[in-house]
Amino acid sequence: MNETLLQTLSTLITEQRNPHSMEVDCLSALEIVTLMNTEDKKVPLAVERVLPQIAQAVEAVVKAFQCGARLVYLGAGTSGRLGVLDASECPPTFGVHNEMVKGIIAGGEPAIRYPIEGAEDNSNAAVTDLQAIDFNAKDVLVGIAASGRTPYVLSALGYAKQLGAITVSIASNPNSPMAQTADIAIDTLVGAEVLTGSSRLKSGTAQKLVLNMISTASMILLGKCYENLMVDMQASNEKLKARAVRIVMQATECDETIAEQTLTIAEQNAKLAIMILLSGLEKDEAQALLEKEKGRLRKALAGKE
Repeated sequence: MNETLLQTLSTLITEQRNPHSMEVDCLSALEIVTLMNTEDKKVPLAVERVLPQIAQAVEAVVKAFQCGARLVYLGAGTSGRLGVLDASECPPTFGVHNEMVKGIIAGGEPAIRYPIEGAEDNSNAAVTDLQAIDFNAKDVLVGIAASGRTPYVLSALGYAKQLGAITVSIASNPNSPMAQTADIAIDTLVGAEVLTGSSRLKSGTAQKLVLNMISTASMILLGKCYENLMVDMQASNEKLKARAVRIVMQATECDETIAEQTLTIAEQNAKLAIMILLSGLEKDEAQALLEKEKGRLRKALAGKE
């Protein structure tokens, strides 16, 4: 047994026993979920304490996007899966290409569904995985690991720093090796888990909240929404086509028929349809003005005035 590892684990908040759940195995179903809910209430407070660091990460990501670079999430196990999840939801939500936000998980695609033995300890694989996507100095790497010490993630952060890229760490333990390596350290200190060491619980929830903020805030600052509407979403199924109609109706206060007709003219581009209706311009003129303002609908409408 690795005595050093045992000693390290004993110092981690995420590996401590939670005094409030010592008798969880004696509780009823309602008592268990009530206890979990009480513990989960600590998560948004932990995230609130690191909002300045999250905002720093957002600003770095926006700069990268504006240079044509990428946001890359990287982690192992639950952390890696959450990164892959957030990355995979960006194209349909914001209409961006699949390469703009990447999710990398230790062990590759099979690890999304199944545990891959030893993947999180493979430091060399982290470098290989980043090289496989041609990770470079313009990209931003967000390393995710509740412990803050996962070898796979640490290696990736070190490699990215050597290249000169901006690095971000998301961990649930203070002053972790990841935090000491990264340019921006986001430490969501949620405390001990209801089940000792099960970091897919509060730690995972905190990671999900932070990833939501990083991707969503970055896209908003790029002009991927108008007011609070997802005007760049891809209408790829019937539900989303209906949502596109609603978005146009909500943004312009037009009726359903006008929204559908204008979406047809705009080739199902909700942002362009809104621009046409609110500006009174023809499609080509509206499109040109949007392009001039780099897709920012508010600025394009102001420019029309």
